[in-house]
Amino acid sequence: MPIKSITPDFSVTEQVSADDLRRAAAQGFKSVICNRPDGEAPDQPRAADLQAVAEGLGMQFRHIPVVPGAITDEDAAQMAQALANMPAPVLAFCRTGARSTKLYEMVQASRAPAPGGQKTYDIVIVGGGSAGIATASSILRRRKGLSIAVIEPSEVHYYQPGWTMVGAGVFSAEFTRRTEKSVMPRGVEWIKQAASGFAPENNQVLLEDGSAVAYRVLIACPGIKLNWDAIEGVAETLGKNGVTSNYRYDLAPYTNRLVKDLKRGRALFTQPPIPIKCAGAPQKSMYLSCSKWEKAGVLRDIDVQFHTAGAVLFGVPAYVPALMEYVERYNAHLNFESKLVAVDGARKVATFEQKRGDEVVRVEEPFDMIHVVPPQVAPDFVATSPLAAASGFIEVDEATLRHVRYPNVFALGDACSASNAKTMAAARKQAPVVAVNALAALDGKEPVADYDGYGSCPLTVESGKIVLAEFGYGGKLLPSFPNWLIDGTRPSRLSWLLKDTILPPVYWHGMLKGHEWMVKPHRIGA
Repeated sequence: MPIKSITPDFSVTEQVSADDLRRAAAQGFKSVICNRPDGEAPDQPRAADLQAVAEGLGMQFRHIPVVPGAITDEDAAQMAQALANMPAPVLAFCRTGARSTKLYEMVQASRAPAPGGQKTYDIVIVGGGSAGIATASSILRRRKGLSIAVIEPSEVHYYQPGWTMVGAGVFSAEFTRRTEKSVMPRGVEWIKQAASGFAPENNQVLLEDGSAVAYRVLIACPGIKLNWDAIEGVAETLGKNGVTSNYRYDLAPYTNRLVKDLKRGRALFTQPPIPIKCAGAPQKSMYLSCSKWEKAGVLRDIDVQFHTAGAVLFGVPAYVPALMEYVERYNAHLNFESKLVAVDGARKVATFEQKRGDEVVRVEEPFDMIHVVPPQVAPDFVATSPLAAASGFIEVDEATLRHVRYPNVFALGDACSASNAKTMAAARKQAPVVAVNALAALDGKEPVADYDGYGSCPLTVESGKIVLAEFGYGGKLLPSFPNWLIDGTRPSRLSWLLKDTILPPVYWHGMLKGHEWMVKPHRIGA
């Protein structure tokens, strides 16, 4: 029974059993609300039976059944009445928790001050990461004087593309970290809270403290959730027992230490199903590790394995030949359709589910070090919101990045549903597009710019050389430089210089400041 805390007094979960109710009582819950109609599934406990168990444990119980996709204001009113009268903390449930979350959002929206008594911002941006800060800066460079709020709870801002280089000992971890305050654009109001939901019918963002923020235009870019819990045992062993990941700031230095210390044995590198942030990053860590071992003269004594849940090494075929040259050079063993499902750090054993014909088998692999990349999903408050597509990500038109149902809502970065590669380079190209389209929406006009799906993945195939993959929707190659300068399909020292020396200042002093070098928005019809 995974419990998601919305506020200290209200949590949601999936369908509960009698045993789950006993555990909930032991955790201190005082009240239970069932939002699932009886009879939705043959094995579903009846609400009346669960009520008897709950009340026997001293908890209050209410049954407020709602139908998916047909939740009414009357349903929300009943939920509000229950929350007002039942002792906290309250645990609400339905089949997945989504309906309970939606009801709570509707209750909070109904409690928010009327428009006349609440400040309405011209633009509200959810997320103060790369996408949010770049978009805010791009907007302010075009039109000063707007009221813009950025909702971001973190005090720290990271240059995440640098963590691969931290794991290779090229950058220090501190090089990739600055305060959020230092990157927040002048002229915006920083709301230091986490968003908990969206109420687009009321033009509001709901916050974790129960309040709401009103907007004329919403730009949502809250990032992606690293789902460590999807791999059994990994959370308990990260940072020890040879288990590491460049997907966390605090672990990338451990990757570097493991690589330096390993002289012989077995090294595993894993990649989960797409979508993930920077689909090339899992193999980048392998190549850079192998490059170090090669230089140290120990590579021949290390069994290198790459396990990917996908069926190919890289999704854009043009770059595969160059990558395969390095796979062969490093004698790395490729395991396709091999998904990491468990890690036993104490035993140093990883378990994979591998597809073999029509069967899926579980295979245990011992390791001396393992670089883990977790499955990645939309943040919970996004996936359960009215903005979500079936995938859980914010549903947008791939060209304009405007929401398909709410014309004053835009999304970009890792949290949007567009099929581009989820990279910082993609957010850099998306930000100006969203900036000009959001301003058009403020003026009551249709979008004026479109996005071609551009993303870039500098594949660090060895220390000092990079295969600069640049592509758009459908795998179309979209190189930024002429072929005589940089052939992106071949390893290049100039591409390494780009990542090592040029891109970090471009990020801190260009992208985050609203400078749109080489990413000016493309006008529709131009």
